[in-house]
Amino acid sequence: MILVITLPPLTPHREGEHEVGVVYFRFGYDPSCYHGDQDWQARLLIERSLAIKSPSIHYHLAGTKKVQQELAAEGALLQFLSPAEATQVSELFTGLYSLDVGEEGDKAVAMALHDPSRFVLKPQREGGGNNLYGDDITKTLEKVGHKPEREAYILMERIKAPVQQNYLVRPHSEPELASVMSELGIFGAVMGTASHVTLNRTCGHMLRSKLASNNEGGVASGNGALDSVLLVDA
Repeated sequence: MILVITLPPLTPHREGEHEVGVVYFRFGYDPSCYHGDQDWQARLLIERSLAIKSPSIHYHLAGTKKVQQELAAEGALLQFLSPAEATQVSELFTGLYSLDVGEEGDKAVAMALHDPSRFVLKPQREGGGNNLYGDDITKTLEKVGHKPEREAYILMERIKAPVQQNYLVRPHSEPELASVMSELGIFGAVMGTASHVTLNRTCGHMLRSKLASNNEGGVASGNGALDSVLLVDA
């Protein structure tokens, strides 16, 4: 679904016509959403328009796993932050490794094959249900070998979140007390052009929890549940 908001035209139009002011993408984050050249041309038309895109292709790509991996590379944050800020932010990163064909990627593959339980193999997908774990990492990396297809993934060290007891409430079933793990996401908003940032700020959060025994935790895929934050004294 794409939500389109129209406004009175900024430039002369025929009577009764409106200009698209905002385009909100509810989907379009996966190649399977585009069924042919006509769909890709429609996306290109939107990107070339004056409408505000949420997100634009720039911010869409900035959220991919590959960009996250590149930002974790040594010195990358210094393009955007002061040395002190870059150090503080980098302390939040877990290990992120390129699988590009070459010496660096070969080393990452060797690490993953030696101990796949330490890692997650992540494709450039959103929404949950796409990551690979354990034996699936071994099978996939052995299958692609040194082919360029392996560059569709990055390798990430697994985050060992604390396990807590909490109730999971699901439709058509009784609440269940279970061992769960949680992940806190921070929402941000950014608006600007190629040369000027008009707005860049945090604007909320979402806590999602999943069964500790589950690998995936996406709410949209049915593997996770929305949760509430409870702050306690450390």
